[in-house]
Amino acid sequence: MTTIRRLLIANRGEIACRIIDTARGRGIETIAVYADADVNARHVRLADQAEYIGPSEAAKSYLNIEAIIAAARRSGADAIHPGYGFLSERADFARECVQAGIIFVGPPADAISAMGDKASAKERMLAADVPCIPGYQGADQSESSLKTQADAIGYPVMVKASAGGGGRGMRIVRTPQDLSAAIQSARVEAENAFGDGRLLLERAVIGARHIEIQIFADQHGNCVYLGERDCSLQRRNQKVIEEAPSPVLSDDQRKAMGEAAVKAAMAVGYMGAGTVEFLYDPARGEFYFLEMNTRLQVEHPVTEMVTGLDLVAMQIDVAEGRALTVHQPDIQSNGWSIEARLYAEDPSNNFTPHSGEVRFFQLPENTRCDSGIDQGDDISSYYDPMVAKVIAHGQSRDEARAKLIRALNSTTMFGVANNRDFLVSLLSDETFAKGEAATNYIEENLDRLGARSHHPLAIALVGAALLDTDFSAELSGWNSRGSAGFPLLLRSIDGVTVNANLSLCGQEITVACADNEAKITVTSKGDNQIHFVADGRKVIAKYFRDGNVVELDVEGHWHRFSDITLAPASGAAGGDGVVKAPMAGMVANVSVNVGDTVSKGQVVATIEAMKMEHQLKAARDGIVLEVNVKSGDQVAIRTKLVVLKTEE
Repeated sequence: MTTIRRLLIANRGEIACRIIDTARGRGIETIAVYADADVNARHVRLADQAEYIGPSEAAKSYLNIEAIIAAARRSGADAIHPGYGFLSERADFARECVQAGIIFVGPPADAISAMGDKASAKERMLAADVPCIPGYQGADQSESSLKTQADAIGYPVMVKASAGGGGRGMRIVRTPQDLSAAIQSARVEAENAFGDGRLLLERAVIGARHIEIQIFADQHGNCVYLGERDCSLQRRNQKVIEEAPSPVLSDDQRKAMGEAAVKAAMAVGYMGAGTVEFLYDPARGEFYFLEMNTRLQVEHPVTEMVTGLDLVAMQIDVAEGRALTVHQPDIQSNGWSIEARLYAEDPSNNFTPHSGEVRFFQLPENTRCDSGIDQGDDISSYYDPMVAKVIAHGQSRDEARAKLIRALNSTTMFGVANNRDFLVSLLSDETFAKGEAATNYIEENLDRLGARSHHPLAIALVGAALLDTDFSAELSGWNSRGSAGFPLLLRSIDGVTVNANLSLCGQEITVACADNEAKITVTSKGDNQIHFVADGRKVIAKYFRDGNVVELDVEGHWHRFSDITLAPASGAAGGDGVVKAPMAGMVANVSVNVGDTVSKGQVVATIEAMKMEHQLKAARDGIVLEVNVKSGDQVAIRTKLVVLKTEE
C-alpha cells in the first residue's frame, strides 16, 4: 500500500478546486497546472504549488500529455488526478503516468480503452448479460450497410459516434430519407472531435430517462454501487440539472440497475470511480446500457450529499491500494439532492458562451457550491463556460427543489451573461416538479422555459442605477419643484429595445413603457444594492453599473441593459467617459478643469434639482478633455457636462 503525499491535478476550474479541497483535508500537498489563460485562476491560487504547461489552447496545455508528465516530474508529484474532461478518459495518459512511476488516480488503462469505444463496449456488455438497446455496432461502416441495419432496427433510430462522448457525433433520425445526411454529418463531427469516424446505430427511445449508476471498485475485487442519478434534463445531450435518487424508479428497478452496473464494471476489470449510464424507458419499464464514463462525473456531488461519502477521498484510497471501507448493505440513501450547473452563457441568444471579467460574484450561504472562480476572475473563451455548481439537499424532493431555487435566487454574477434564470425556470416548471421531465423536455419547451421579460419594475431600477444619486433618506420630500421627467431608451442583452418615460419625484421613481407602469420608492442606494419599496413590499435589488451599461438582479431575474438614450459625442472618450446630467436642473458646482487628472469615483460636478443635490462622479480614471458648463448654468436632461479621455 502506498501513501500519496504530493498530488498533481491535471485539470482546471471547479473540479480542480474540488479535488484540492479533499486533498488538503488529508494532508496531501497539491500541485496545480495552468496555461497562459489561467495564470491567475482560482485553482492556481488554492494549490500549494503551480506548474506552467503551455499556451491557452487546450491542445497545447491541458491535453498535452508530455507537458503534464514533465510538470509532475519537476514538482515531485507521486500521483496525478485527471478530474473530468481533458485527459481523464485517455488510456494513453493513464499508461504514460504508470510508465513514469506516477500513480494515476483513476481506472487502469485497459479498462478505459475497453469502455472508451462504444461499439466494443456494447459487445462486452452483451457478453456480460447487461441489457443493451437493440442496434448495430458492426465493422461494415458503408452507408448502404448502415441503411440496411437502420431499416431492420426501425425508425426513429439514433446515429452515434463509436468513439468519444458528450453528445458529439450523435443524431436522431426519424425517417429513412434523413439517414444519409445524418450519417455524413455525424461522421464528420466524430472525425473532427475524436479522430475516429466510426458510427453505431441504436433504436431511439423517445421519452426516455437518462439514469446513471455510480460504482466504485478497489484493487481487491470489491465493487459496489452508490445509487443512481437522474440526469434527464438535458439540452443538446448536455446535462443541465441532476438529482439523486431518480423520481421514476422503484426499489426493485433501482436494485436491478445497480447490479447491472456492477456487472459492467467487473467485465472490464474496473478500479476506482466510474459511472454506468442507462436509458430507462418508462413506457416499457426497461433499461438499457448506454456507456460507461471511466472517471469522476460533474454531478458526483448529489451522490455525496445523499450517501455522506466523499468520492474524491475514495478515489485516493483506491489509488493507494486500500480496500473499500463500505459494503453494499451499508450504503443507504438519505433524502434527496439536486444540482444545477451555472454557466457563463446567454440563454436568450442560443446559449452563446460569454467570456470576460466577473465584476461581481455572490454565491448563496448555507448551500454547497463547487466553484472555479472568485469575483474579479476572468472567464476564458478557451474552455468550457461552466463556472460553478449549486447543490441542495432536503429530506424530500420538493424540499431539495425549493432549497435549490432559493439558493439560485441568491446567486448573482455580473460582468458576463449567465443561465441562472433559466435554471430557476426549469426547477419551477410543473412537469419537472412532478418528476416527469424526459430527455427531450427542454428542447420541446425551450421557447417557454427560456423566455425573458422586461417588466417596468426592472426599467425603474435601471433608471435608479443610472441616476447619479444615492437617494439618501434625509432628502425625501425635497420635491417642491415637482417631478422631473425624461425619456429613457434602453437595449437589452437579447436585442430588445425598450422605450420608456421615467419621472423622479424625491425618492419615488415612476416608469411607463408601452401600456405598463411601475412605481418604486428608493430608500437607499449603495455600491451594488438598491433598497426600495414596490406595492408595499420592501425589496433589495443588486446591480452593477459600467458606464452606460447596467446589470440588475431583482427577485430572481437577471437583466442587462445599455442606455442608448444619447450616443457619445464624436471625439469623446466613450460612453463611460462622458458625464451627463441625470435630470434637468442647475449646475451647483464644477470641481474639475480641462487637463485635470481624475480617478474613478471622483466627484466632477454637482447638479441641483428639486432642491436635491446630485453628485456626478467619473466612471473611470482619465484626463478632463472638455468642461461644457459652469456653476449657475441651467441644463437639460442628459446634457454632456464633462468629457474624459484615457490617461496616456
